[in-house]
Formats: sequence, structure tokens, C-alpha cells
Amino acid sequence: MHRLFLNKFIMVLSTLAAVLGLAFLFWILATLTFRGLESINWQLFTHALVEKGLLNVIIGQLVMAGFATLIGVPIGMMAGIYVREYGFGSKFSDTIRNLSDVMMSAPSVVIGVFIYGLFVAPMGGFNGWAGAIALSIMMVPIVVSTTDSMLSLVPQELREAGIALGASKAQVIKDIVIKAAMIGLITGVLLAFARVVGETAPLLFTSSNNDFFTMKMNEEFPSLTVSIYQLATFPDETSQSLAWAGSAILTLMVLAINLTTRYIFRKRKN
Repeated sequence: MHRLFLNKFIMVLSTLAAVLGLAFLFWILATLTFRGLESINWQLFTHALVEKGLLNVIIGQLVMAGFATLIGVPIGMMAGIYVREYGFGSKFSDTIRNLSDVMMSAPSVVIGVFIYGLFVAPMGGFNGWAGAIALSIMMVPIVVSTTDSMLSLVPQELREAGIALGASKAQVIKDIVIKAAMIGLITGVLLAFARVVGETAPLLFTSSNNDFFTMKMNEEFPSLTVSIYQLATFPDETSQSLAWAGSAILTLMVLAINLTTRYIFRKRKN
């Protein structure tokens, strides 16, 4: 009787906690949707920030996240392949896995300060490359963990069958294991991209921001997240409206990526 009562009590507490969390989530989304959508207009997508638009900062954010993907994904995937396929069970692979877990929980502002000391201060100023490198560092542990997990789901019999046919270990990994886990790997890349595309703290110390449209990565580079942070602190209503609009656009962007990821993963599961 006591255990049944305790079970129901814990269930009620868990349900209330879930409802409370969802309530805050819907409150935030409702406020963001209401304040953001009323501030969105066509000019935001055709003019730069200096002309009261957001075109340059949206493109700048995507460009830096894109370069971060090109840098971080290959490194993360190769590390994940080593951990699962080559060094599985060794102390070195366990060390890489543990360091990856630690890096995923590292504050993004710490990464920003680290890159500032390496690529901003020595180069004499903020630049887009430093921002992309900071974001890529945040992507690597996510890709490592996802690659490790997805490759672990590939049956060992497939590897043994490939080796039995005379294929080398590299050929088995490339032509069998990676192909079998491809959907999961793509899902991991999308999750990592969604994680970094909304980051602000590391960009404050690396790329800063630029009110004008530019594609020169060796100078201050436009950033949507940094623009939102700066505009929200301005006292005038126009700047705050731009901040709300940028927040809504960023939220919709991340939401679209996450929904795409869930669709791909569900398709793979089916």
C-alpha cells in the first residue's frame, strides 16, 4: 500500500513538473511569436542592418555556421569513426569519448575567450574566421558522439561479412558501415548545425558584428545572434522591434532544422 501511494505521488509530481515546463515553453514561444511576427516585414529580407533590415546578418550567420560545418564535421566524423571502429575498447578511445562529453558541456563563452586569445588578439581585430572556428569547436563533440552512437547500431555481422569477402577494414567502414549509418550521421550533422547557428556568446569575442553587407571573413562579420543582443539593449522602439523580428526568424530557422532532423530520423526508423 505504501509503495502504491509513493508511486502515485511521484507520478503526480512528475506530471506537474512536465506541465510546468511545457507551460513556460509555450509562454516563451507565444510571446516570441506575437512580438516577432508583428515586427516582420519584407524590408527585413532586402536591406542590411544599417538600413533597418536583417539581410546581411542572416546571411552572415548562415555563412559562419556553414564554414563551421565544413571544418567541424569532418574532424568530428573521423574522430567518431576512430573511437568506434579502430580504437574501440582502448584507453585512448575512452579518453577521446570522455573529452568529447566534457566539451559538449563546456560553456560557449569559454570557447569564445579561447579563440579570442588564439585568432583575434594576434590578428589585431575581430574576424569571421575566428567566429567560424569557435562554432566548429562546438560542433566537433556533438558529431563525435553522434557518429559513435550511430556506428554502434550497425550490426557486427555486416562488418564480418565484408571482411569475409576480402575487403579491407577501411573498405568495410567506407562502403558498408558508413552507408548503413548514413541517415543517422546526417541527423547528427543537422543537430550540430542547429546547435551552433543560434549561438551568441562565442561570436561576441570572435566575429563581433557588422552593420553592412560583407563577405570578407578577415574582418568584423555580420551575425544575427549578436545583432539581436545589441538591438535588444537599445532604447528606441525600432531597434527593439528588429530584435524581436530577428529572434522570431532565428527560432523558426532552428525549429525547421530540428523538425527536418526528426523527419529524417523517423524515416530511418520506419
